[in-house]
Amino acid sequence: MTRSHLPGILAMATIVVASNILVQFLFGQWLTWGAFTYPFAFLVTDLMNRIYGPSAARRVIIVGFIVGVVCSLIGTQIQGEFGPLVTLRVALASGTAFLIAQMIDVSIFDALKSGKWWRAPLASSIVGSSLDTVLFFTIAFSSALVFLEPANDVSWANEALPLLGFGPVVPLWVSLAFADWGVKLSLALIALIPFKTIVMRWQNHREAAL
Repeated sequence: MTRSHLPGILAMATIVVASNILVQFLFGQWLTWGAFTYPFAFLVTDLMNRIYGPSAARRVIIVGFIVGVVCSLIGTQIQGEFGPLVTLRVALASGTAFLIAQMIDVSIFDALKSGKWWRAPLASSIVGSSLDTVLFFTIAFSSALVFLEPANDVSWANEALPLLGFGPVVPLWVSLAFADWGVKLSLALIALIPFKTIVMRWQNHREAAL
């Protein structure tokens, strides 16, 4: 790990910490504020991959994973109105989803980075975000996995309701997952702007230094 990787490490740690805090606050009926910050973790990963290579990106992911685990463990020890701020299932879901999705992102980006500039960040972020959403919400709230933490009552998340308030009847957590996924896909597109800007500035700086 070199000093040049420090901005990526700090950015990833900041996003993870902010998302762990903001996920506790609702935005409307189907989202939390954390849904708007967490997707930028993929931007950090893709920038590190493009500028420093996949090995550097994976190291930054590991740091983010450790920070996330520490935040989650702290949250399990803080009691809120309805119990711990972070349940063990949510902690497990968060860590598992983050690590697997981010590592898949790195592999996809590395395989596509020789093509058009937007293809690698867009494809890797979409696949990574989709995988992250499926893993997190399934592990955290599905009634099929209640054995992971029997004492944790997730019946509220399995209440049968119309999808996003107007679709077919599904467990509530499925609507939460769809809303979260929609935000992630939207931000994957928006993140192409800062990705392109930062990469171009890096390239210009490197050329000027030669």
